[in-house]
Amino acid sequence: MNKSVFSLGFLVVFIVFSFNYAMAQTVQRLSGTVIYHDQRNRTTNTPADALDGNVNTYYQSDGVFGNWIGLDLGSPHIITAVDFYARRDNKPVEYAGRLELGIIEGANNPDFGDAMALAIISKAPIAGKNTLTITSSKGYRYVRFVFPSNAKHTTDASLSKYMAELQFFGYAGEGDNTLLPTLTNLPTVNIHTVNAQDITSKEYYLNGIVNIVYDGGKQFFTDSTQIRGRGNNSWTYPKKPYRLKLYNSTKLMGLPAKAKNWTLINNYGDKTLMRNMLAFDFSRRLEMPYTSPAIGVDVVLNGDYKGCYQLCDHLDVRKNRIDIEEMKPEDVTGGYHIEIDAYADEEDLKFYNAAYDLDITIKDPSSSNITAVQKQYITSHFKKLTDAMTASYFTSPSAGYRAYFDTQTYLRYFLIGEYTGSTDTFWSMRMYKFKNDEKFYSGPVWDFDLSFDNDSRTYPINQHAAQENEWLCISHRSSVVGDMRNFARRLFADNSLKNELRDIYAHYRDHQVINKEVLYEVVDSLAENLSYSQALNFKRWPVMGIAVHMNPVVLGTYAKEVQYIKNYINLRLDWLDQKLDYTPAPESVENYPYEKDLKVWSVSGGICIQSNIDCSFTISDVFGKKVQDLTSLGQQEEFTTYLPRGVYLVHFNSVPHGSFVYKSIVGK
Repeated sequence: MNKSVFSLGFLVVFIVFSFNYAMAQTVQRLSGTVIYHDQRNRTTNTPADALDGNVNTYYQSDGVFGNWIGLDLGSPHIITAVDFYARRDNKPVEYAGRLELGIIEGANNPDFGDAMALAIISKAPIAGKNTLTITSSKGYRYVRFVFPSNAKHTTDASLSKYMAELQFFGYAGEGDNTLLPTLTNLPTVNIHTVNAQDITSKEYYLNGIVNIVYDGGKQFFTDSTQIRGRGNNSWTYPKKPYRLKLYNSTKLMGLPAKAKNWTLINNYGDKTLMRNMLAFDFSRRLEMPYTSPAIGVDVVLNGDYKGCYQLCDHLDVRKNRIDIEEMKPEDVTGGYHIEIDAYADEEDLKFYNAAYDLDITIKDPSSSNITAVQKQYITSHFKKLTDAMTASYFTSPSAGYRAYFDTQTYLRYFLIGEYTGSTDTFWSMRMYKFKNDEKFYSGPVWDFDLSFDNDSRTYPINQHAAQENEWLCISHRSSVVGDMRNFARRLFADNSLKNELRDIYAHYRDHQVINKEVLYEVVDSLAENLSYSQALNFKRWPVMGIAVHMNPVVLGTYAKEVQYIKNYINLRLDWLDQKLDYTPAPESVENYPYEKDLKVWSVSGGICIQSNIDCSFTISDVFGKKVQDLTSLGQQEEFTTYLPRGVYLVHFNSVPHGSFVYKSIVGK
């Protein structure tokens, strides 16, 4: 047996780099020209008073956000530490606390357009000397302290903040990008707009620069960008969601799609900050053709810490996203990306379907590219589907709805909605159509902040399910567009579709892709990953003990919110088993055709795969990022890959009987 051992995913490169070599440099307190932005232009308690070496004088910062003070060092310097003192008289403890979440930034452009967050005051400072240790290999000419937003001080947005003394330490040098700072274990997304303009519109982009530090500070991405707001209801909350349009197409942080457009999801009403991630993981377990990755990141916008976000794909047509044909003017039959959309009134490209009272948005082609012939085609072709659904022959394989509708993606879409308890399953439903293919395909899934029993209109989901034994998606409690309840009910009037749903569910249950143990592990893995960042997030947005959005319950701590989801999963899986008459298969997985030839197991710090047939596979993590892709195995071969602790999906792509997803838990 050939045995090959690889280090995969983030290639482990042992870089001999230590800041101990800085001992050869002379670390000293740095001096330079005082620079600042003061909205009030004060003539007393000025910025210079915080950089004069006297802890008994101070700068008074007024206003909600935007003031900063710092130094032009004259040339780039490696920053190793920052000392600071809050105002010491009168109310020293309170004054120190008001500096919490302030950001230290370094830049080489005088407007700080290229600035990087070097550190954050992550906890309330003491009423005395405070030191922030900086770990960064890059030199900066301009350094500053950005006073925190008053958003965390909900009782008084006009509270002044006071810096008595600010001191930067380091040594001269341009440095490099070998090791850059992140605010937590998550990637840090630094965004600066021209003239630090605030983002107030969902329609108009602002120009800026984005810097992203990831992989523990060892990887760095920078590009010009445009940024605007996004979302519907999510845009109305204090913590805003954003859309990024990069200047260059890229596989951002190694994600599958090469693209310019990306989204930053705010998760304001989701106190676990993981509901989208959990739903997307479940979608990948059901082998939906495309599911967006979702990576937790810390966002700093114009020096203001905005909290923990999820960086996701923008749902557009391209390879490794909605992978259909990009249409040319002469194309007619595809590819189309459409959305049955409750917010269609806000869109300028849509059509109406009378059979089920549906407004349907055309996402691709765009309004600027679509032709009149294309719009007429997709309108009439969707009508063919609904005409077939309402006809007496609707179950006919050749003439009924199946001629125009892919049931495999639809049933998986439906199961994801039911497992997650998403009241919005038929409030917003995306579909797509390939060129020269008559069928509409369902997906991708999106928007799960109200799922996992986080909606007061449907809470408690499992209790209602036990009493009524009805699918949530088509119950009177769910939110739907037009007559989508009857759309779904009509489909389930076909008994063969019900059996198909049972078969799909049983397949993944029997193969242990869906079971309580692994789903709990996914929750725990994400909670561990988000632990540090969520603590900062809920300082910035102190809503943990407050009902926001549609929260049905307020539990008060992050740990309790996470356990709440696990409790929901426990009951929901029991109900789905009962609803779908699931009985475990009498034979074990090892006795299924071909699967006895593929073995996957956890080893210390990794995954081991053994094959007795020719195959290839991918390994992806819970964020949807592939950490190993299309490695070929021959007969009698074994493969080991070492990975961080977490939950991974191993997807076998080329085996005699098709694809097969296998779960593996690493580092238990």
